[in-house]
Amino acid sequence: MGSVPIYEPKLKSLQRIGRGKVREIYAVDDERMLIVTSDRLSAFDVVMSEPIPDKGRVLTEMSNFWFAKLGHIVPNHLTGVDPESVVDGEEEKAQVRGRSMVVKKLNPLPIEAVVRGYIIGSGWKDYQKTGAVCGIRLPKGLQQAQKLPGAIFTPATKAVEGHDENISFEQAAKLIGEDLARAVREVSLRLYKEASEYAATRGIIIADTKFEFGTDAQGNLVLIDEALTADSSRLWPAAEYRVGTSPPSYDKQFVRDYLETLGWNKTPPPPKLPADVIQKTSAKYREALERLTGKAIA
Repeated sequence: MGSVPIYEPKLKSLQRIGRGKVREIYAVDDERMLIVTSDRLSAFDVVMSEPIPDKGRVLTEMSNFWFAKLGHIVPNHLTGVDPESVVDGEEEKAQVRGRSMVVKKLNPLPIEAVVRGYIIGSGWKDYQKTGAVCGIRLPKGLQQAQKLPGAIFTPATKAVEGHDENISFEQAAKLIGEDLARAVREVSLRLYKEASEYAATRGIIIADTKFEFGTDAQGNLVLIDEALTADSSRLWPAAEYRVGTSPPSYDKQFVRDYLETLGWNKTPPPPKLPADVIQKTSAKYREALERLTGKAIA
């Protein structure tokens, strides 16, 4: 196991300007921010009370891997600045080590760019009801987890609280403009195609994924947040994939499966997680990183 699990970083040298379910955001200066990825885990949009050891380090390492591998498609928000250089003292350096990135301040788009290569999750539910996902008609008779004839772009709104909502391309275009929406769709599909082709060589299926984008002062599109991690994607071991059932995945599945046995109403406060569920979930995140990148978290 790696470093001590971090539920909430406590940095006094920088001002915290934002907090997500998993990440903490601090101001470095007028043009840069420090993003620290904690070991918090969110299930059913509720943040659990216990951290998952190494999760934040795995997500950061995985994002950095994909940012480097796919940088020829679209610029990303990384500055290349060492996170330890923008905080004070060894205690703060230890809190950001291996789980942080110094990024450019950009204008985030108010949509999530979701790409689906397989029919699963909320897309499967929508398809069962309407035969379509986000307004895109799909062939009749598809089974759960079946590969689609081609990857589809299915945007969603970004919810601060609660669930994101699937929207059509036309709705996304109204939010961000037609030209920008087309650019986001094209780039997202290219990112997914290259990533999924690479992942297949490592025995992993990327069933779907979620990208986030921002724009710089000149209006250029920039990939932000995280990229193709086990939190933002459905990663399946190819050897265990079967059409017609929901395959096992490299993410928080152990937590979700456990919570489903409790009769919990999926609202705060969350139930306490047993030690074995925490350990197995941590192992799955680390396994995904090692399978995809060949690198392990020490």
